[in-house]
Amino acid sequence: MDKKISFLPTKIASYAGFFVQAIVNNFLPILFIAIQDVYGIGYEKLGRLIMFNFLTQLVTDMLTPKIVGIIGYRKAAVMCQGVAAVGLSMLSFMPHIMPDAYTGIVISVMVYAFASGLMEVILSPMIEMLPTSNKSGNMSILHSFYCWGQAVTALVTTLLINRLGFINWTYIPLIWAVIPLINMFSFLKVPIIEPEPERKSDRLKDLIKSRLFRCFMFMMLCAGASEIAMAEWASMFAQQALGVSKVVGDLAGPCAFAVFMGLGRVIYAAFSEKIPFKTAVIIMSALCTVCYLVTAFVQIPFLALLSCAVCGFTVSIFWPGTYSAGARYFPRGDAVMFSVFAMCGDLGCCLGPWILGIVAEALNLNIGFAVTAVFPAGMLAAALLFLKEKD
Repeated sequence: MDKKISFLPTKIASYAGFFVQAIVNNFLPILFIAIQDVYGIGYEKLGRLIMFNFLTQLVTDMLTPKIVGIIGYRKAAVMCQGVAAVGLSMLSFMPHIMPDAYTGIVISVMVYAFASGLMEVILSPMIEMLPTSNKSGNMSILHSFYCWGQAVTALVTTLLINRLGFINWTYIPLIWAVIPLINMFSFLKVPIIEPEPERKSDRLKDLIKSRLFRCFMFMMLCAGASEIAMAEWASMFAQQALGVSKVVGDLAGPCAFAVFMGLGRVIYAAFSEKIPFKTAVIIMSALCTVCYLVTAFVQIPFLALLSCAVCGFTVSIFWPGTYSAGARYFPRGDAVMFSVFAMCGDLGCCLGPWILGIVAEALNLNIGFAVTAVFPAGMLAAALLFLKEKD
């Protein structure tokens, strides 16, 4: 009798992959002060690094279905971990060997951003295709590791920069590169379900014709904007608008946001089979809108900081929940569907913090948060108007 295949190693490797994605998306902004101190790079150029990151991921989202179609999920998984390790390692020497340090940093960012975009598109369907029950719960647990990675990255990077000093910041990405390097070898061995060759996937032009699919695209945009706008601006809001220290701002802002988001995804994983996605997303998007408005208008520092953290809990199901719901409604969407969803989510990641920043510069941060509440409100409207239940 054949031994039953265990897919636990596949899940663990995928969890580690999302942890890696959190590293490459979150560690560099923590080093902005060090980079600014060592190279004299201004705020505008530092902010442009985040733009290069997400724009590269957007392009990668569009390319991934072709990549997967040519080399398959296993080789794509191995490649994204290897490229992430290379991109992180490049940050340790590219600023020194290039005539312009900033150019070296940009090239390195674009390399590991390609890896991050590839991870976003392939890891979710890899988990979705496993022969397991409670697929919504599995998806939520998978995405929770991005949250834990975000929190750990912020804490460890802060400790390392305090220990090593600004001048030695280039050792830090080299340390982080060890994780994707190890995980690359994991994907060489773990069992992976590849789509059957004769299986016919839905074409993009057919998916786009569906009003429900377009609804999911809009929800992914709102999900990315709602999540990243608060995560990126929480620390600065805590420091400037509320007058707390940087340490308190980082802990009560992005770290608390990430922890609450991770807890929300773990809790939803436990109850996803009992709570319909439509019900959950309506409740969470309404609460998220309230959190943005409380952050914007409540002048009591403790309550404003608490609303930043609770916002992480409310956005927790947006991204993984929409992925799983889309997979249920469009079971043959495969890499094309996840690619479009990731592209819309990354577009939201660009738009949310950018719009908040524009409004904050013109008026103030409080008004910026109030205006950005339009994204969770849009999530709520889409769920109420277009989303149908499907068991």
